[in-house]
Amino acid sequence: MKADEIVAKIRASIPDAVVELKDLTGTSDHWQATIVSSAFAGKSLIQRHRIVMAALAEEMKGPIHALTLDVKTPDELATKV
Repeated sequence: MKADEIVAKIRASIPDAVVELKDLTGTSDHWQATIVSSAFAGKSLIQRHRIVMAALAEEMKGPIHALTLDVKTPDELATKV
């Protein structure tokens, strides 16, 4: 699956998301995603992961084999050292 397709699926579910993807194996099925969105404010880590995984539910059944997530709010990103 292509990176732009994954970004489009995430942004369809989380419109303000800033998504950065890295293909971990070069096979387009193992991805690392950093996602920044105000939609994550007040949500636990598991809730944030569930939001993203729900957006990619169909893709996780096939074209995406593994997905590592780093999910932050804009404020958390700004305070990151």
